[in-house]
Amino acid sequence: MDSQAAGAVAAAGAPVTGAVSAPGVGPASGAAPAPGGPAAGPAGPGRSTRFGPVALVVAGGLSVQFGSAIAVLLMPRAGALGVVTLRLVLAALVLLLLCRPKVRGYSRADWGTVVAFGIAMAGMNVLFYQSVDRIPLGAAVTLEVLGPLILSVVASRRLVNLLWAGLALGGVALLGGGGFDRLDPLGAGFALAAGAMWAAYIVFSARTGRRFPQADGLALAMAFGAVLSLPFGIAEAGDALLVPTTIALGLGIALLSSVLPYTLELLALRRLPAPTFAVLMSLEPAIAAAAGFLVLHQALSLTDGLAIALVIAASMGAVRTQTAAAVA
Repeated sequence: MDSQAAGAVAAAGAPVTGAVSAPGVGPASGAAPAPGGPAAGPAGPGRSTRFGPVALVVAGGLSVQFGSAIAVLLMPRAGALGVVTLRLVLAALVLLLLCRPKVRGYSRADWGTVVAFGIAMAGMNVLFYQSVDRIPLGAAVTLEVLGPLILSVVASRRLVNLLWAGLALGGVALLGGGGFDRLDPLGAGFALAAGAMWAAYIVFSARTGRRFPQADGLALAMAFGAVLSLPFGIAEAGDALLVPTTIALGLGIALLSSVLPYTLELLALRRLPAPTFAVLMSLEPAIAAAAGFLVLHQALSLTDGLAIALVIAASMGAVRTQTAAAVA
């Protein structure tokens, strides 16, 4: 989830730096250039310089979505809130150990940004896991991605993006089949609310990246989000959070959904333009649908597949429009 922010940040025209800084891996300057600018690293658009970073981005997307599928499998043991707590707490511990961020020398505004980032992160994860506990993973991610898409449309202020917004809404209408009772209205509502929190996450992720070096702000925000989620996870799961096998699965989810994607995406962004990265991230709903089918046996209908394709096309169109504007 949180690793998806970079693509949406690029689509919205915000800096990617800080949104996908891997823990303890290289300086923040290794992030992607502004949309329309050249990629960092070896020059030239040849396949030899493209296939590597593209593969890394796809691997990161697979890691995130299959991590989410494993989280769904863990929910019968710990509940949705318990899984969120395990993921945030364990990911925070890993990030704090790797980054070792300093806590002195920052202003009140800096800490306010981190707190807002942590709230958005915790809210996004709580709402998303409540959603996938009720509706298929592919449908949940498709609805959730509307948040970043709308942010991109609003940020660009270009009339053509209304076309992409309309295309995405058409996909959502197909996904609902004329009424979200087919999906479970509460689950669909949680996914849409998670999308709104994802948009807030993007905004505060970019601001945190400007105020804190490397991944320090991310580590601190993750820790704050973990503290926020802890009472809810304990209330729902109780002693189940202390079962060794549950902790092991939670650690796997934290690594697959947070630590590993951050690392892969940082390596990719050093050689891949941000707009290209954002287009690749638009494939997340399709990857989520595949993970739901392979791990959770959640088959989608032909109409659902068409709906997901429309949302993906809308996301790609919005990114391309933003890129063209930046080049112009």
